[in-house]
Order: sequence, then structure tokens, then C-alpha cells
Amino acid sequence: MPLLRFRAYWEEDDQVYRDIEIRPGQTFLDLHKAIIQAYEFDGKHTASFWESNEKWERGRELNSEVLVNKRDAPALSMSRTPVSALTSTPDHKFVYEYDPKKQWTFLVELIGVAPEENPKVTYPHVFRKEGVGPAQYGVKGVNLDKLLEVEEKYDLSSDAEGFGSEGDEEQLPEGDE
Repeated sequence: MPLLRFRAYWEEDDQVYRDIEIRPGQTFLDLHKAIIQAYEFDGKHTASFWESNEKWERGRELNSEVLVNKRDAPALSMSRTPVSALTSTPDHKFVYEYDPKKQWTFLVELIGVAPEENPKVTYPHVFRKEGVGPAQYGVKGVNLDKLLEVEEKYDLSSDAEGFGSEGDEEQLPEGDE
């Protein structure tokens, strides 16, 4: 069975993105969960997808809180709408917004189709991560253990070999030695 490949760009920086493979029969709720997991968000807030055009303008909405798809309803249900139902063109676009108060916005684009799925992989599957994603709450912390490993590896103390005092003295003009 072929897989749909989506790229979810962080709206603030298009160099930060996650590539996700998903089965066509899986829902937009599955894609939503894959995006928040890929960006390390907690999943405690509502979210919406909007169908979009080339200019990233928002069209029809799919919402995580809507439970049933009703005729002429303002939003479709993420949990009831398969991804394949709204991906008719190879470069189909969606605007995804997580947590309406903070308005974390991602631009989601269908970037291709994989010929077949890997039986060892659980889908949806994040197969590529580029850039450091935004921190949902505050700033992403520095792992102190990793920092200490770097310090030990490169021995960043001032008396370590390779750290001389060359160039530390004041330069005197020529002839004034």
C-alpha cells in the first residue's frame, strides 16, 4: 500500500520541518498526533487543519474537537476524515494550528508518495527532522550531562594543552622593545 509523505514546516522558520509518512486511510487526527510528537509538544490543546492554496490562505477547517462530520457544518472532524479524502493533488497544502491561544502554526504540504510501507514501521512515521523546533513552553533546556561530556571531550579548561598565552601581551610599536 502506498504512503503519503507530508512535510510540516514551522511557520516562523521554513528551515525547521518534519517529514511524516502516513497511510492514506489514517485520519487527520493521526497526522495531528504525529506532528505534535515530532515537535515534542504535549498534546493537551485543541488543533485545526485548514485546506489551503498556494498562498497558504485558510479554507475548510478540520478540528480536533468536532466528533462527527455533518453536512454544511463549519468544521469537519479530524477523527472521522481520512487523509486521502482531502489530498487530491500532489502538492496539496494545509495550514495546521496547535493551541489556539498560543497559535503554533505549521504549514503542511504533501511532498510525495512512497511506493510501499515498511512492515517494521508503525505509521504515521516521522522519517526526517530538520532544524531545532520551537519550545512549547519557554526555552528548550540544555542537557547538563551533554554539556559536561563536551567539556570533558574537548577539555575546555584554561590550562589545557593548546591554550597558550600567545597574543595576550600588549603589542608594542616596532622599535619600542
